Amino acid sequence: MREFAYSRAGDLQEAGRLAEEQTGRFIAGGTNLLDLMKLEVETPKALVDISRLPLTEISPTEDGGLRIGAMVTNADLAADETVRRDYPVLSRALLAGASAQLRNKATTGGNLLQRTRCYYFYETSAPCNKRDPGSGCAALDGFNRIHAVLGASDQCIATHPSDMAVAMLALDASVETRLPDGGSRTIALKNFHRLPGQTPEVESNLQPGELITSVVLPPPPKGRHIYRKVRDRASYAFALVSVAGIVAVDNGNIASARLAFGGLAHKPWRDRAVEEALIGQEPSQALFEEAADLLLKEAAGHGHNDFKIPLARRTLIAVLSEATKEAAQ
Repeated sequence: MREFAYSRAGDLQEAGRLAEEQTGRFIAGGTNLLDLMKLEVETPKALVDISRLPLTEISPTEDGGLRIGAMVTNADLAADETVRRDYPVLSRALLAGASAQLRNKATTGGNLLQRTRCYYFYETSAPCNKRDPGSGCAALDGFNRIHAVLGASDQCIATHPSDMAVAMLALDASVETRLPDGGSRTIALKNFHRLPGQTPEVESNLQPGELITSVVLPPPPKGRHIYRKVRDRASYAFALVSVAGIVAVDNGNIASARLAFGGLAHKPWRDRAVEEALIGQEPSQALFEEAADLLLKEAAGHGHNDFKIPLARRTLIAVLSEATKEAAQ
């Protein structure tokens, strides 16, 4: 690990000032950043510790939603009574991610910014446009079993690793931030992460020095909440495919459907056309297969990850079948 300066921020204003002055990185739980620094994948000149900022509350919003402080740990968020009762898809996604020890340290804001687990991103001797822009992408012709089948580019086929963000995307969450000039803004989560395009090293729409302060969930949506994660082992593995589904059935027809996917793309993936194709329809195997075909019509594998396409198809159909099971009986 290379030398770096360290400072601890006492409040939001100081955090912004320190980050701007030192062109440093914010660090909170550090569950991803410290590993990247040890491997010299990331070599920040300065770290601004924000772990003691007062951003640890989970509180109701005026419209019946929920505001989650950026420093709320994944463990506390998963165990929160309101989250478990009103947003069970989020609680289930959090508990499907990482280990208990990591969930005790990982934070809401940091989870959104965790970086890909692409093997070649972590191997500094390999070309990687995300780590070293312009160097190439070893995954394209390499071992790409965990890589993207949707939304990839000729520059990068890495996937986003978060489970939490997939559930939050299905819930239409938004991200509140503090800008370096002291202002603030709100970014819909659907616009927070970026596809790789020609600049895979730019992973979010945050500005340099912009700090996540909270995530806001709208009022809880009606319907059955399901989070299904397919992975190589039952504990502590990243998703090959995951689906966050919130589906409501009324008078025998699907009244609403929210579907978000992990493990398939460079960012949590959501396709509104798939949801619209389901709404107003009577649940059936044929309908679910049509939805899966629509989701994956532009999917493309790269050899080792070809299996993800039929796997995603089966996983979506299973989630829709489970979510509408009572209506079909």
